[in-house]
Amino acid sequence: MTLSDLAGRRDVLFVGGKGGVGKTAIASALALAQARVGRPTLVVSTDPAHNLGHLWQRAVGDSPVELAPLLRGLEIDPSRTTDEHLRAVRATLRRLMADHLQGEVDKHLDLARDAPGTHEAAVLERIAEVVEQRRPDELVIFDTAPSGHTTRLIALPELMQAWTEGLLRRQDRSARFGAALRGLEGADYDAAEVIGSRRLPDSGTSIGPRRTQDRRARRDAEIRSVLDRRQQRFRHLREVLTDRTSTAFVIVTAAERLPVLESVELHEQLTRSGMDVAALVINKRSPADAGDLLASRRLLEEEYVAELARSLPHLPAVQVPLMAGEVLGEEGLGRLLGHLRDTAG
Repeated sequence: MTLSDLAGRRDVLFVGGKGGVGKTAIASALALAQARVGRPTLVVSTDPAHNLGHLWQRAVGDSPVELAPLLRGLEIDPSRTTDEHLRAVRATLRRLMADHLQGEVDKHLDLARDAPGTHEAAVLERIAEVVEQRRPDELVIFDTAPSGHTTRLIALPELMQAWTEGLLRRQDRSARFGAALRGLEGADYDAAEVIGSRRLPDSGTSIGPRRTQDRRARRDAEIRSVLDRRQQRFRHLREVLTDRTSTAFVIVTAAERLPVLESVELHEQLTRSGMDVAALVINKRSPADAGDLLASRRLLEEEYVAELARSLPHLPAVQVPLMAGEVLGEEGLGRLLGHLRDTAG
C-alpha cells in the first residue's frame, strides 16, 4: 500500500517526527496527492514555528486559505488560540462568580496565560474544533510540532477528559451537599427567609435566601452544562484519535542517530496512547552514486535504516531520496510526491 493509498482511506492523518526532518513537506505532498485525485483536503500546521506558508510561498494564517484546487491550508496561531480560549473562560467565570471575586478571576487568568500547558490546551481545543468542523468527505492532515510537543498533545484529550470528569464529580457532590443542607433547614426555612430577606415595597416578593438559592441553582446548572460540553468535545476527539479506521499517524525521520532514536520512542508513546502508527517515511536519503562523500554517508545511513527495521519490524517504510533542489510550492511538492507513491513496506 502506498502512502497516498493510506491517506485516501483515512479521514484524519497526523504527520510528525523530530524537528527538521521534513514533516511539513511530507504532509503537504500527501495533501496535494489527495486533492489531485479529487478529494477535498485541509492541511493544518500545529507547530508554533510554522513552515507551511514558507513552503507554499504564500501567506497562511489562522483561517483556511486555498493552496491549490481542493486543497486548503491553516496555521494554528497558539497565541491567538490561547487568548480566545482564555477570553471564553473569562466570560463564563464572570457570569458564574460573585461580583467580589471578579478581580481574582482576572488575576488568575492573567497568570494562567503563560502557565505551563495553557498553550497546549488551547491548541488542543482548536484541533478538536477543526476535526468537528471537517467538511463531508474532507481529509484533514495535521502537520505537527516536533515529537515531544506532539506526544503531549496526543495525551492531552485523555488527561483533559479525566480532569473535567473530576470537576463534574466535585460539582455533583456540591449539589448534593446543597440539597442536603436545604433539607436540614426544613421547617426553619420560612423563619430564616423572613429574618434574612427584605421585601420590595408594596410587594410580597422576597429577594432573600430563596432567590439566592435559585441563582445558585442556575449557576450550578450552567457550570454543569459547560463541563458537559467540554467533556463531550474531548471524548469525541479521543475517539477520533484512537479510531484506526479513520485516523492514522505517519512518522517522518532521517537516517541519523538522533532522529532514529526519537522516532522509535515516538512510536512507542503513540502506540501506548492507542493511535495507529501506519507508516514511516525515511526522508532525504543520500544517493550512492553521486561522489565519495555522499556514498560514504549513504553507507552510514544504511546502519540506521537497518536499526529502524529491527526496532519497528512491522511498520511499513518509504525511503525518500535527497532532492537536488528545494521543495517549494506546488511544483516542488509534485516532484516529492513521485517518491511518496512508492509502496510502503
